[in-house]
Amino acid sequence: MAAKEKDVQALAQGQDVPAKKKSRVKRMVIILAILLMILSGGGIGAYWWLFMRTPADGSAPTAEASAGQPAEQGTAAAPQGGGSAPAGGGARIERQSDLPRSTGQVLPLPAITVNLSDASGRRYLKLGMEVEVNADVSAALQANSARIRDAVIMLLAGKGYNDIASPDGKVLLKSEVAARLNQILGAQRVIRVYFTDFVVE
Repeated sequence: MAAKEKDVQALAQGQDVPAKKKSRVKRMVIILAILLMILSGGGIGAYWWLFMRTPADGSAPTAEASAGQPAEQGTAAAPQGGGSAPAGGGARIERQSDLPRSTGQVLPLPAITVNLSDASGRRYLKLGMEVEVNADVSAALQANSARIRDAVIMLLAGKGYNDIASPDGKVLLKSEVAARLNQILGAQRVIRVYFTDFVVE
């Protein structure tokens, strides 16, 4: 109150009133805005570095380099039925768009029908697939048909409708199926997985 009276008296006498200091709140808001811009720029740069850029050697980023990539790269669990994992630990799941174009052979797999793991337990998925391979593995696919069906059924039985309803969920499912098949075949033989039937009821 006394400060206001002094300002009024100074104005009445024709003296200049000293400018008030900027409030600390305004300073804090400005500092926080600058920090937010710096952090968001760093986040955008990190996202580009890990997920969007193409390395100089043309290879896809590895799962170790982009550990936070949710739907496209990571490690897959070992298949049920005793399949062996590749020597490097877990199987690498790659985006199919990152894989090289090839004129590989396309082989059909038998259709699979499985109940989804939804709360109601009344939805099922009928899935028909064909796989593109980079070598003649038709004999190996037939010899391991029981292991392949088991691995795919166990993978699908763990999925809910929400996991496979979106396009991203279907792309992830393709990658997971390819990883399971490559674990069973013991090498990177399956290049791509194509869904020929995909019916959820």
